[in-house]
Amino acid sequence: MGRSIFHEMSHAMKIRHATVALASTLLACSLHAQEAKPVDTTPKLAYGLLLKQGEKIVFAPCRDRSYAIMEDVSKDQAVTAALNTVGLAAGKKLYVELLGIIENGMLKTSSLNMAQTEGRCQLPGTKEEAWRASGNEPGWVLAAGGELLTLKFPGKPTLNVPYTPFKREGKLALFNATSESGPLAVRFENTLCRDTMANAVFSWTASVTLNGQNYQGCAWER
Repeated sequence: MGRSIFHEMSHAMKIRHATVALASTLLACSLHAQEAKPVDTTPKLAYGLLLKQGEKIVFAPCRDRSYAIMEDVSKDQAVTAALNTVGLAAGKKLYVELLGIIENGMLKTSSLNMAQTEGRCQLPGTKEEAWRASGNEPGWVLAAGGELLTLKFPGKPTLNVPYTPFKREGKLALFNATSESGPLAVRFENTLCRDTMANAVFSWTASVTLNGQNYQGCAWER
């Protein structure tokens, strides 16, 4: 009888030890999986307000009470240079759309989408609007995405053509179509564009040719 009880107790202890060991192993595997989970280092667009305070550049995301310190990691600090053209160094508040990574309270910025002096927060683009562009003298506005590309001139009917994604060739984004007003060619180049009338800077220059007439301006991705 004694040997039977001892045997049962020994067997129960072995099961308990095995259970504890298994739980410990599973916990260790779980922690290791969490530690090994790759960090997403893909730059994303950050929308918000930017202001220089002393030697720091403070970024406040739209509709968020948090903030981050901007660190310019672009080549030759090209982003900061572009922001200075619209008043950052002079202490003006900017609305910005910056491509970067937020990490440990820092917004590591690699490129600029657009920035505007004293601008207000805008909603991020959707699949219905992939691009926007505009120009002055004469004024025009273009929006592209979803099923349509629309082109507007003051006092004239809006031109609509079916939209297909722009063709990418190096620093260029190209679109061609036939419209009721004649051949349409849109050419965006990934070089900084300054709109002095809007006191804004954009990441793309824009050229729109409609029925042989060319219009210049700036563009940005939505």
